Amino acid sequence: MYALADCNNFYATCERIFHPQFSSKPIIVLSNNDGCVIARSQEAKDLGIRMGQPVFQCRDVIRKNNVVVCSSNYALYEDMSRRVVSSILHFIPEVEIYSIDEVFFDLTPVADCDLEIFCRKIQSTVLKWTGIPVSIGIGPTKTLAKLANRVAKKDSLAGSVYRFPVRDLDRRRVLAATPIDEIWGIGRQWAKRFKQVGVDTAWEVVQMRTADIRSHFNVTVMRTAMELSGIPCENIESNPAQRRSLVRSRSFGRMVTRWEHMSQAIASHAIRAAEKLRSEGGVAGRLAVFIQTNRFRKDLPQYCVSGSCELLPPTNTTPVILKEAAAIGHGLWKEGFQYKKAGVMLSEISFGETQSTLFSDRDHEHDAKLMQVMDLINVKMGSDTLHPAASGVDRRSWSMQQGSRSPRYTTRWDELPKTS
Repeated sequence: MYALADCNNFYATCERIFHPQFSSKPIIVLSNNDGCVIARSQEAKDLGIRMGQPVFQCRDVIRKNNVVVCSSNYALYEDMSRRVVSSILHFIPEVEIYSIDEVFFDLTPVADCDLEIFCRKIQSTVLKWTGIPVSIGIGPTKTLAKLANRVAKKDSLAGSVYRFPVRDLDRRRVLAATPIDEIWGIGRQWAKRFKQVGVDTAWEVVQMRTADIRSHFNVTVMRTAMELSGIPCENIESNPAQRRSLVRSRSFGRMVTRWEHMSQAIASHAIRAAEKLRSEGGVAGRLAVFIQTNRFRKDLPQYCVSGSCELLPPTNTTPVILKEAAAIGHGLWKEGFQYKKAGVMLSEISFGETQSTLFSDRDHEHDAKLMQVMDLINVKMGSDTLHPAASGVDRRSWSMQQGSRSPRYTTRWDELPKTS
């Protein structure tokens, strides 16, 4: 048996934990630069505010209903997610972190227990230790656990913990109530294909002949159909697959028209990408930089371009990546445009021992020690405490807008919550 723990309205709940006065108020969380709605409390959903809706379209609803508006605070959300996972690990030795607010775990080590009671214990402990309410779905496959989690969230009688039924009649009822486009692993295009052949629910997928699935779909859909039938095809992946690329990019808070500001943005992304790569123990063999104008502003001239270079030997050293990124960006830059976004991508990532080149004149041992010291200081004293001057000191001219960001309560000493 598998289980999926899903944090309820996660981003909005993280904001609410440190603001008890928001306990019954509608809350929305905005995307980078405070552009669109990316998370909503249940109260905000009930007001008809849609996921992905531009915030300017719901200003009237926000004003009339005293909706609490928060800028995204990913440092807080990521740390709260780690705390939820840590709480679950007190009960289960291995978990699979599926997303920032979803965790799969295998219930085999506790198969002799009453699984619903066991999962309710996990649920209450996570709430007590973190303040985050979670819904838990239990099933004989990961797909059915995901489906059971959907029921746990929507069925008030389930108490936010639901086990996929064993009896055929109950099992059929749940599958028949699940639309094809809400099945985990069935994307929009596959859902459209299913509907074209007259299949609209999970139950109808289970009833399909194997030959028909093979002729109309691919092996991934076949595995999903088997999982819906109760045949496990996906195990818990406690060690996620190693990444092949890493992208750092942000839209600017206001249009950038000067190379000085663009170079700072590119440098900042390059520094962050190198730092992230080192934290994962990888090195990159290729670097790419891109810059672009606002494609939604049809009244402005458009320009979107990218460039790349090979990194020999593969590296995660900030000065090397920074120097190459600046050179690429300078070659891409053109005056006369209003730029909206820039980014850096590291690719051809590898892990483990790397072979140096015969013609490299860099002291790689010195580089490694320098990066170790820089990372240690930034971990201990806070991100960006020590950084290359190329990323600038005053970044207000290009940094993203976060007009309503809450403090990073759990990761910054100077932003710890205070009591009176």
